[in-house]
Amino acid sequence: MADHLEASITLPSDPASVAAARAHVVATLVEWGMPGDADLSDTVRLIVSELATNAVQHTLGQSPTFTVDVALVRDERVHIGVTDSHPRLPKRLPAAVQQDNGRGLVIIRWLTVERGGRLRVRPTRAGGKTVSVELPWAVQAAEAVTAAGRQEP
Repeated sequence: MADHLEASITLPSDPASVAAARAHVVATLVEWGMPGDADLSDTVRLIVSELATNAVQHTLGQSPTFTVDVALVRDERVHIGVTDSHPRLPKRLPAAVQQDNGRGLVIIRWLTVERGGRLRVRPTRAGGKTVSVELPWAVQAAEAVTAAGRQEP
């Protein structure tokens, strides 16, 4: 596989775009070798759903579009980032706060850490922000374990 693969999609800040973002990222990763039923696939679906939902809901109509970038680096790490043009950075809520919403970043952080990855939030030069995750690309290791398991009687 190539040293570096990238894909990107820009979507309108509309609730219907959340499903399109999720489908784009998962289809791209499957094309790059991730089994669609892999645990990583489920994690990616949840993370992309939360990132895209945040980009739609929390930009208060001030970001007409958002961009989803995905990259695979040296078959080791997958990067997924969602960029919008709203300048407000997400706030981390205290664990004791009880709300019906506002937990997206907490969910993303938990899923990312559980997978051995990291979450980053950084402003863009254009005045918006990118919220991104980096996760280990464990597909080859998982395939090797599965293959080894099939060989045993």
